[in-house]
Amino acid sequence: MLALWANLFFEEMHGQTVLRAMPLLLVVLCVLAIAYRFYSAFLAAKVAMLDDARPTPAHTLNDGHNYHPTNKWVLFGHHFAAISGAGPLIGPVLAIQYGYMPGLLWLVIGVCLAGAVQDMLVLAASVRRGGKSLAQIALTELGRPAALVVSLAILFIVIIALAGLGFVVVKALGGEEVVQGKGTKIFLPPDATVALIETNESFHLYQFPNACRIQYSTQSHPSERSEAFRIKIPATSRLDSHADLIYLPESSFLVIPGSSWGTFTIACTIPIALFVGLYMYRIRKGKVFEASLIGAAAVLAATVAGNWIPGSPLEGAFSLSKQQTVLALCAYGFVASVLPVWMLLCPRDYLSSFLKIGTIFLLIVGALVANPVLPCPAVNPVFMNEGPTFPGALFPFVFICIMCGAISGFHSLVASGTTPKMIDKESHIRPIGYGAMLMEGLVGIVALIAAASLDPKLYYEINVGQDEKTQVKWQPSLDKMYQHFGNVDAIEHLNLSQIEEKVGGESLRGRTGGAVTLAVGMSLILTKPLSEIGLPFDELMKYWFHFAIMFEALFILTTIDTGTRIARFLLQETVGQVYPKFQQTDWPPGAVASTFVVTTGWGYLVATGSIDTIWPMFGIANQLLAVLALCLMTTLLINGGRGKYAPVTLLPMLFVTTTTMTAGVQMSGRFVGMIDSGQALRGVLNLSMTLFVMLSVGFVLILALGRWLAVGGGMIRPRDTV
Repeated sequence: MLALWANLFFEEMHGQTVLRAMPLLLVVLCVLAIAYRFYSAFLAAKVAMLDDARPTPAHTLNDGHNYHPTNKWVLFGHHFAAISGAGPLIGPVLAIQYGYMPGLLWLVIGVCLAGAVQDMLVLAASVRRGGKSLAQIALTELGRPAALVVSLAILFIVIIALAGLGFVVVKALGGEEVVQGKGTKIFLPPDATVALIETNESFHLYQFPNACRIQYSTQSHPSERSEAFRIKIPATSRLDSHADLIYLPESSFLVIPGSSWGTFTIACTIPIALFVGLYMYRIRKGKVFEASLIGAAAVLAATVAGNWIPGSPLEGAFSLSKQQTVLALCAYGFVASVLPVWMLLCPRDYLSSFLKIGTIFLLIVGALVANPVLPCPAVNPVFMNEGPTFPGALFPFVFICIMCGAISGFHSLVASGTTPKMIDKESHIRPIGYGAMLMEGLVGIVALIAAASLDPKLYYEINVGQDEKTQVKWQPSLDKMYQHFGNVDAIEHLNLSQIEEKVGGESLRGRTGGAVTLAVGMSLILTKPLSEIGLPFDELMKYWFHFAIMFEALFILTTIDTGTRIARFLLQETVGQVYPKFQQTDWPPGAVASTFVVTTGWGYLVATGSIDTIWPMFGIANQLLAVLALCLMTTLLINGGRGKYAPVTLLPMLFVTTTTMTAGVQMSGRFVGMIDSGQALRGVLNLSMTLFVMLSVGFVLILALGRWLAVGGGMIRPRDTV
């Protein structure tokens, strides 16, 4: 019996004791449950002092457009969908290079003591102040200079955040180009030919037939591609052909088409959401349960139907190019921001939350049933100082890499943006503010476990680029790591070539960025329990993989619509200081003009690819926004004469400030190195943006410290407001 229990917890592989996923996940679930039951209750009763006798702005300012009392669970769905972007999915996957334990500890401790605290208290503060933004809270707590700096910093950060999130969606739905290593061999099937389908002064685009075999390096075995695929090479090069063998030249790219399945399903959620919104608020007013059943069934049907789009006559309509995806994304963000919140944004996010939470629930059940081993080392000494998936050492960059799931400054914008305007009762702040953030933390933990269940060799084959410079830089370290830890088999003992075949001939090598890695990990975990009861493993894994790609895009898209609306509110508040009419959020000209400016800003960055130069500092900017939010909550408590509770926000603020400022200084040094190496434009742009955010936050911290000392020293009397 003891041996049986030991097998459920551990596995002996290559002389190492490897932990399994189930016991780890059970401990995490217990910790999160305890944190919600006790710590959030303390915050609600003692720190925020929630009181249902106080009318919320959803009632006092009800305009049927932005301010609108909303059912608790509908609003929970909206809030969770709005805050859950790329971070909790992608960050933990990339942080696996440090080992799974540092990221896991930061996710569990950070979400309970920092992230959920920030979200809940900012939401409570905004509800008590008429649903005002973080910048307006800064105005009342620290004065106009702080409000101006906070407004500029937030507007800058949210535009960059939306561009970064939009870039990930476009990459998932609009396809991508994956560099192929020089000398990659492609073996053609008998009597097959390669067709030149497009050529211009920049590149040649070739169509390769199905059933080709690809050998990426001399050390790898050829893997079969069951589907046809396209390769783009420079116009100055040519394909080196020897009978049925073709060698790819340098700077060749595999052109991966967009996901027509994902685009179809996501497009369907828009009319479904419009119908559900009308059903709940006009056709059958208040019948939330009925609307939920109809909406959930429709979304599930759209998800299943999306599987039939690839290869059908409709594929062309939903297989969008990068430019088309950008335009569609901007159009959706604009419409969702301008329409009344109850009509599209809230019901769509609510319906999306069914798919999000349902998928996470399936992953939890799959991980508990499959109970995969975690061959990823708990701590990886080889990449302690730097690795191929994320630049920088374990400290402080694991806290920047996992910028969501533990704590995220972007959440404070949602908690002081759309959500406080729809809170029906103050008691709803606890499950929506603290509970939704715990759910996002769980998303990050499940994503981390999915990535940790992959064979390290498989993980790095997907996440290390195929260009020669990258290979030369990281291959010695990878060889050292494989020798140190051994090649522990993955969940189904599959190598990359086998995985590529089982996901439908999809090319996986060099698909950096974390999204594909997560999709592979998810599909393996979700497939194994079903395969054990006799269902076909090969067929199931292909569907789960494409479902996971669609799921990731949907996860991020719901953050973009809410983020655009929040940025619109902030811009209207800022312009309203000069032209007061703009402060009326339901004034159509102001709403349309502000939304157009915001959408054009992040849409331009996505379309031009400029986000590639800004992305390295996005994590730093996001965490510094969390510092601002925690600083303002600390100031609010001290100004209200309740400084004894200030440590609940002050301590996480000091920790996040330390890690993020350290990372900012180190990144600034790298940007200076970029300038010296000839990349002047990129270096100057990154350096100036990073310094702007750091100096802005430093300025606000100094103002806040002065206020804390003044109140503590009796020079300023505390207020009665909380």
